[in-house]
Amino acid sequence: MFASILQTLPQVLIDGLALGAIYAVVALGYTMVYGILELINFAHGEIFMTGAFAGTSVLLLFQSMGWLGSLPAWFSYVLIIFIAMMVTGALGVGIERVAYRPLRKAPKLISLISAFGVSFVLQDLVRFIAELKTGNYIISVPQLFDGRFTLGFSSMTAMFGNATVKTNTIFIFIVAIVLMIGLDIFVNRTKWGGAMRAVAQDRETASLMSINVNKVILLTFFIGSALGGSTGVLFAQQYGTIDPYIGFILGLKAFTAAVLGGIGNIRGAMFGGVVIGVLEMFASANLGIMTGGNFGAEYKDVFAFAILIVVLIFKPEGLFGRAVKEKV
Repeated sequence: MFASILQTLPQVLIDGLALGAIYAVVALGYTMVYGILELINFAHGEIFMTGAFAGTSVLLLFQSMGWLGSLPAWFSYVLIIFIAMMVTGALGVGIERVAYRPLRKAPKLISLISAFGVSFVLQDLVRFIAELKTGNYIISVPQLFDGRFTLGFSSMTAMFGNATVKTNTIFIFIVAIVLMIGLDIFVNRTKWGGAMRAVAQDRETASLMSINVNKVILLTFFIGSALGGSTGVLFAQQYGTIDPYIGFILGLKAFTAAVLGGIGNIRGAMFGGVVIGVLEMFASANLGIMTGGNFGAEYKDVFAFAILIVVLIFKPEGLFGRAVKEKV
């Protein structure tokens, strides 16, 4: 059993890190909104899904106009990600303005119900548009990069098998790292980032210090939603098929990653996403081996949600979060 696990380990790590990078960037959206408003934006998974459809729509438009052959693939990829980020960023701002701001002083349960409502509206709206345009809500995505290459780990040691890497996987790593580092620099080293941290610390005091709290909240929703939209494009290119319901489970796993790292903590969300991605791929590849065939890859999701339960029980503030004491 141990030898079989080692044989697949390089492939599991590469696939897990790619999936984890997607979870990490989506988790940033959850953790940014929670850090500012203490609101769990359960519509964020559907914003990710909308980004996948927006990017694919632009890609199909480019294809119908014959632009894909004339433009470099990397340029088309970057352009599509940028457009998807702008669309989902604007969508996030609209959702905050319509569904969350009027409820800002209401009990948090009301805002949570509103988030679920937005989630279902987006699912059905995207499904309606997809079926109207294509006759089917499950869309096959044209691939910008279809190349693969093999990493020869077996030549290093016979314990490991070789790993196959898609060119698109490299693109996922590059885009995710650029986005995460860019966000970290923005939040920690810019004036607007300082305003976001001030609002996260104390909204009322920040407003007394001439910080426009509403603008900061809108900016937070724009950035978090734009990040979610970008990963939608990465996901569509990596897995080749999208539907209006991909955001639900993926969003829950990204939320789990945010909780694992310490929701409200940006670097914790990045760490949590990578951990969840690697564990999920490890479970997918090895559950059958470890359980003698009693449990297969279809049980991989249990890992993510079992982690969520364990973290909530024993360390609810997450691995990088701080326990907050409330006065009574």
